[in-house]
Amino acid sequence: MVKAVRVRFAPSPTGDLHVGNIRTALFDWAYARHTGGTFIFRIEDTDTTRVTDEYIAAAIDTLRWLGLQWDEGPEVGGEYGPYLQSQRLDIYAHWAQKFIEQKDAYYCFCTSEELEARREAQKAANVAPGYDGQCRDLSEEQIAAFRSEGRQAVVRMRMPDGETTFVDQIRGEISFDHKFVPDFVLARGDGSPLYTLAVAVDDISMKVTHVLRGEDLLSSTPRQIRVYQAMGVKEEDYPTFAHLPFVMGQDNAKLSKRNGEVSIAWYRDKGFLPEAICNYLALLGWSPGDDVENITMKQLTELFTVERVNSSPARFDMKKLEAINGDKIRALTLDEFLERSLPFLKSAKVIAGSQDEIALVNSALPIIQERITRLDEVPAMLKFLFTKSFAVEEASLSKVSDAASKDVLRRSLTELEGIEEWTHDSIEAALRSSLIEELGLKPRIAFGSVRIAVTGSTISPPLFESMELLGKTVCLERISSALAL
Repeated sequence: MVKAVRVRFAPSPTGDLHVGNIRTALFDWAYARHTGGTFIFRIEDTDTTRVTDEYIAAAIDTLRWLGLQWDEGPEVGGEYGPYLQSQRLDIYAHWAQKFIEQKDAYYCFCTSEELEARREAQKAANVAPGYDGQCRDLSEEQIAAFRSEGRQAVVRMRMPDGETTFVDQIRGEISFDHKFVPDFVLARGDGSPLYTLAVAVDDISMKVTHVLRGEDLLSSTPRQIRVYQAMGVKEEDYPTFAHLPFVMGQDNAKLSKRNGEVSIAWYRDKGFLPEAICNYLALLGWSPGDDVENITMKQLTELFTVERVNSSPARFDMKKLEAINGDKIRALTLDEFLERSLPFLKSAKVIAGSQDEIALVNSALPIIQERITRLDEVPAMLKFLFTKSFAVEEASLSKVSDAASKDVLRRSLTELEGIEEWTHDSIEAALRSSLIEELGLKPRIAFGSVRIAVTGSTISPPLFESMELLGKTVCLERISSALAL
């Protein structure tokens, strides 16, 4: 009987979620949706010095914004909760004590100074550093003596001789020689669990069937399997592992803040659409085939399989993400584009949000939708419509103040004053006839000064449509003001 798929995304949010976190969450979510399985969201928050309520709330908000809704987890609940590890400490304590009683684990009283000294000795002897089993076989008398000294004991798992072999869905069969997997700590001296204990216990307790996670956690797998064994789990009930490839920067180094990785909150603030982020991250290590790059979330769930995940590192390319984001923006309906643009316009204080302002924005959006790649470009493109007084950006002043530009503006003013029906077609016809055909100017020269005069910048939506939106009176006033500079 085939077990129903249960996958989990289990971040330890010590800050905003980053590209690597979200790529993992996306693959877990897509796999669950593709197989009709369950997507579990679990928070690893036992490190209370670094994981805060604020970061947990931000992680929840980020997943919701991206559309990666979970079936079990915080604010949703589920049969196998609680889903915050800080609320499961008694479960981990139970298993740590059980492992002690079974002789699968033992108390270790070595101090950090003693461990460091022995590690240095191992290095000097050209021996692979790792715990040397000093406390493996302490007698009750030795344990009592250490306790009388006031020493705290960690709980350390006993690794047997031999090796651990498992099949990774992406990398095939992998073996770890236990010579390189020394006895490891399960719980600190204060009883708090370490990652290897908590994650293994939770995956079994929550009946997780597949663990899709980053390649950096590959080396922890034999330790987790050892915990499963100590829990009495049958091998056929172990989760299936799939370790996702690293995401690299353009410098071929692992993606980090130094070479381009920033939090998903940064991309959100910069005006990247959630569907664009998910589309692009899906392509980092996975492919739908046939060189397809623009996919919807629905298509992702239909096409995603672990077998199509590549084991080779993926390279993060900001330009490609921006290109996909531009495609997604162009695919929005006008109502959707308006809804997503308004927060950026309000945040930049371009508009306050009145009905008249929103109506003008709605009229202007169609002429910029093809020209932007991020939503944070909308305020700069449309602010000229809401400027109450004439202003030209400093970098453009010289382009409306020289003699040639003044001649263009004077001729334009004369032609524009005579237009009765103020439409972008009539504006274009008048200016082309006067500036291009009669004066023989190139369009860039002819219209550049007019653009700066009416919008205040060299960068704006299409000139004639912009002038139609501004209205005849405002355009004439701004050209006159530019002539007076």
